[in-house]
Amino acid sequence: MAFQRLYARYNVNVFNTALGYMKNVELAEEVTQDVFLAIFQKADTFKGTSKVSTWVYRIVVNKSLNYLDKQSRRPTSDEAIDAHHKIDFNHPGVQLKNQEASRHLFAAMDILPPTQKTAFILSYVEGLPQSEVADVMQKSLKSVESLLQRAKGNLRIKLNSFYSEGKC
Repeated sequence: MAFQRLYARYNVNVFNTALGYMKNVELAEEVTQDVFLAIFQKADTFKGTSKVSTWVYRIVVNKSLNYLDKQSRRPTSDEAIDAHHKIDFNHPGVQLKNQEASRHLFAAMDILPPTQKTAFILSYVEGLPQSEVADVMQKSLKSVESLLQRAKGNLRIKLNSFYSEGKC
């Protein structure tokens, strides 16, 4: 019963966070299943020293990064397919008028180092307060602020070069 309530409360958040990393609905669904399986199997390890949401986000971030790490070790023949699919990614939560810009943003996010990408997704895609992002990432608030500044700077450079080269 408690697991059902937890699933009902967090399944959309987990899916959206995974989707921010995967940029593929099917893969995000797979990660979401893995996250809730892990939660079910490890529920007794939750000590209550952090918020439940922090614990859940930490699991989805770790599962997503692990999945991407495994994907990066796949043979190069699949990379062209993955790259094509990612550039055409439209997040289902983005309004139609903003889809072109969000497609470029999500493509540019792929260049970010994992910690910057995680801070950016949790802060700006999921809308978590920076203090909770710090808890999820197990970093200080100042560290998260720095990661976000660097992420925005890197994205600004990538998006400026993208738009100035007429690729849009």
